[in-house]
Amino acid sequence: MQAQARFEGSDNYVATDDLKLAVNAALTLARPLLIKGEPGTGKTMLAEEVAAALNMPLLQWHVKSTTKAQQGLYEYDAVSRLRDSQLGDERVRDIHNYIVKGVLWQAFTAPEPVVLLIDEIDKADIEFPNDLLRELDRMEFYVYETREMVVAKHRPLVIITSNNEKELPDAFLRRCFFHYIKFPDRETMADIVKVHFPRLKQDLLAAALQSFYEVRDVAGIKKKPSTSEFLDWLKLLMAEDIPAEALRSKDAKTVVPPLHGALLKNEQDVHLFERLVYMSRTNR
Repeated sequence: MQAQARFEGSDNYVATDDLKLAVNAALTLARPLLIKGEPGTGKTMLAEEVAAALNMPLLQWHVKSTTKAQQGLYEYDAVSRLRDSQLGDERVRDIHNYIVKGVLWQAFTAPEPVVLLIDEIDKADIEFPNDLLRELDRMEFYVYETREMVVAKHRPLVIITSNNEKELPDAFLRRCFFHYIKFPDRETMADIVKVHFPRLKQDLLAAALQSFYEVRDVAGIKKKPSTSEFLDWLKLLMAEDIPAEALRSKDAKTVVPPLHGALLKNEQDVHLFERLVYMSRTNR
């Protein structure tokens, strides 16, 4: 990793000073950057923007509940080799033909430093992070089938995201630089909106921000709307030409936001909000 490489944000991503400091700390320490935060706060997009800003290729590993750490290294396709042997295929003579390189192998052998995104690591089994400790620490792994050691040509910038669905092992956490992306305040959210909708009318933005944060502040709401859902909602408001007045109540009482299906994603939250609106009106 080049010593002068630093992340200073980008035109497409509003990064706070703390977040930029975290990325650069991971670069300096040559450690994985573990990013946590609410869904929709831009954790995955961060890796994309860091790669673009630093002019580095991006490799992505999107983790699922069934993902195993070995898949990130390589997989041996024994079934294909058996089938080919039955068919008399000459390929069976070279076992390398049946080694499927994983994303870590690709990152380690890339001709230049890359950004490696391990996305939503908390979705996998609890042993998944521990199974990657040695490889991420030493930047090497052994391929037993071919009896070769794969050693990283360049240390990649590893960005790991987590939605905090489960606790990660302490041994894994010790090897990472950690940053929690706080949910944007109104000023930061307004800056994010300007990146996506530079021509949005200020009165609509002000009314939408007010309504959005009122929804998030409702006590008992099960799933608070995220940044990405707010942007989707704004896109709909613009497409349907909804005026700012439709987001406000004349007596400052609670109103159900138009097109609220972009913000509230389960029936419990919709019913909760509707009850609050009803109570607000009956208490006038």
